[in-house]
Amino acid sequence: MKEGTQSGILCAGSIVFDILVGPFNELRFGTTALVESIEYRVGGNGANTSRALAILGVPVRLMGAVGRDPAADIALSALASCGVDVTGVARLSAPTATSVVLINGQGERQFLHRPGASDEAFAQPALFPSDAEKNASHFHLASFFVVPPLRKNAARMLAEARQAGLSTSFDTNWDPRGEWLAAVEPCLPHIDTFFMNEDECRMMTDRSEADAVRVLMDRGVREVVIKLGARGCAIYKDDAKIVCPAFPVDAVDTTGAGDCFVAGFLAARQRGYSPACAGLFANAVGALTVQRIGAVEGVLPEDGVLAWMLERRGSTAEEGQIFQELWDSVP
Repeated sequence: MKEGTQSGILCAGSIVFDILVGPFNELRFGTTALVESIEYRVGGNGANTSRALAILGVPVRLMGAVGRDPAADIALSALASCGVDVTGVARLSAPTATSVVLINGQGERQFLHRPGASDEAFAQPALFPSDAEKNASHFHLASFFVVPPLRKNAARMLAEARQAGLSTSFDTNWDPRGEWLAAVEPCLPHIDTFFMNEDECRMMTDRSEADAVRVLMDRGVREVVIKLGARGCAIYKDDAKIVCPAFPVDAVDTTGAGDCFVAGFLAARQRGYSPACAGLFANAVGALTVQRIGAVEGVLPEDGVLAWMLERRGSTAEEGQIFQELWDSVP
């Protein structure tokens, strides 16, 4: 772990009470299906990313909203137990956002989601905390498309973060309204690192990956990171493309894998890793996540992730070079 790199991250996004059911492969109304597991977890992009960051050892403060119900108490307790600062989480009269997550035998998911408090989060005029720069150097905005008020207010929040001296990042998620680039465009001049997966990349501009990246960067984004699932990730920065290989594992549950990938990438960059090393580290965090049921249950502290990676160092010359760069960058 690098010294002098413990500045924190301010994270804004959804907080969801998740009910995970699996394995569940076929829906038949009017019948009863037996499953191996029904578990209760804390989810939501903001909560998942924040908890993973805290487990990785990065100080993190979460902004979001929950209800005044038992689900909120469980969520806040789970966040605090990981070390997440929840003083920025509002308690509203609306019920806590809740999802039922159906997981099939291949680890794929179907979400049944009630937004609840997410429909009202970030709706107030005072959006960005005035003391943010005192304990954070980076602002990450998750859940843009699934927290409706963010469509209106996210650009202002990102601009205020930049004005406060924080670097910024942005994770899209899937857009149920189908607005995509039209909704995101006001945010783009204020984003340093833009995260999305392959499907989101395709929907964002209806163009090829490279063309979509160029559209985003022409509008002000400085770095684009595309999550490629089992194939790793691609990082576009300074007219270069870096492809970081994945770690082959048997997926049990992919819930939260993208959020944990983002946490891994941000944690690595906070510690001074190069983009290539950050991508590789993020791939490892994602691979660890999918081997356990739950959004962050597979995440390890930074040293544990590095040890796990060392056991699985790359077999090709390209992978070996990226691994060597990573090891050389970590004291």
